[in-house]
Amino acid sequence: MLELPPLGLYVHLPWCVRKCPYCDFNSHQVGDALPEAAYLAALCRDLDRELPWVQGRKLDSVFFGGGTPSLFSAATIGALLDHAAARIGFTANAEITLEANPGTAEAGRFRDYRRAGVNRLSIGVQSFADGALAALGRIHSGRQAVAAVELARQAGFERINIDLMHGLPGQTEADAVADLRQAIALAAGHLSWYQLTIEPNTAFYRKPPNLPTEAVLAAIAESGSAVLAEAGYRRYEISAYARPGEDSRHNRNYWEFGDYLGIGAGAHGKLSDPATGRIVRRRKSRQPRHYLDAADPCVACEAIPDGERPLEFLMNALRLIDGVPTHYFPARTGLPAQILDRRWAALVERGLLESLGQRLTATALGHRFLDTMLESWAAGAA
Repeated sequence: MLELPPLGLYVHLPWCVRKCPYCDFNSHQVGDALPEAAYLAALCRDLDRELPWVQGRKLDSVFFGGGTPSLFSAATIGALLDHAAARIGFTANAEITLEANPGTAEAGRFRDYRRAGVNRLSIGVQSFADGALAALGRIHSGRQAVAAVELARQAGFERINIDLMHGLPGQTEADAVADLRQAIALAAGHLSWYQLTIEPNTAFYRKPPNLPTEAVLAAIAESGSAVLAEAGYRRYEISAYARPGEDSRHNRNYWEFGDYLGIGAGAHGKLSDPATGRIVRRRKSRQPRHYLDAADPCVACEAIPDGERPLEFLMNALRLIDGVPTHYFPARTGLPAQILDRRWAALVERGLLESLGQRLTATALGHRFLDTMLESWAAGAA
């Protein structure tokens, strides 16, 4: 039977100083002025329209993503959090994360974010090497990246994530490991470490850079994972490493097929309704101007059909290295766990999944070839 999972809130702030050539997110370059007050009002209206989906729950996490959320003032961030507290409320020790760009880092602003209620920063470093940053179109230097993390710590942030990419144009194994060692030296509790991919509708797609060979990429992955493990970071998701107690609760809720409200231009939400058995995905208008002007910015509210729920669930859950408890499947899809049996067994035989038991988990091989495995699942694991 479908049950109500934990509830998070995703807030999309779509503006940035300059669009990066690899970025396929819904982000827009800041023009003459940031419409901060108007956007705050629109976010509050948007949240109010989502209230019927809350169903008595409190928010366990909030994530301000972008774009570059740190372009927005702490007063605006605090005002939205106050509105959410008044309309919905927060669980004890709710995790509230804000993405910050080192190029917009400033000590006073970090302190103000902390006072406004943000208790976790995710700093988009990508690399500490100036040459790599230039190739990625980033507006900060390696020195500014180090300073941003130090300023965040001085501002009172105990929970800090550093976003790093590898497989960058011209990057060697030694370059990638040097980035990791610098992040470790800064004592970040959480590292998001993922390979650069070339996505459609990006500048890199139109004019691809010279990327490392497959052999170099494999060496980077092997050496980097060993360095992180030696430093006490546990890989708990395909691209996420954390010291004990530092997992991202907001992202873990995604991977565990929890619920989340999505507000802001282009934001997505996923919500459950046990009374009707429906699980829906809601999507907001992408263009900031349309979002600001719309009487209702929700442009899609689509139920996930029963037949698609197993794959949707597994696409998220199997990213977690330890998987999820087996009982999450019926509780969060509304479907009996027995429907997994045939396809699951076929992939166990191929060494991609662990045998069905108390947890739904992929093997190391399965995590390495997760996309291919999910394609096999969709095809019936034939």
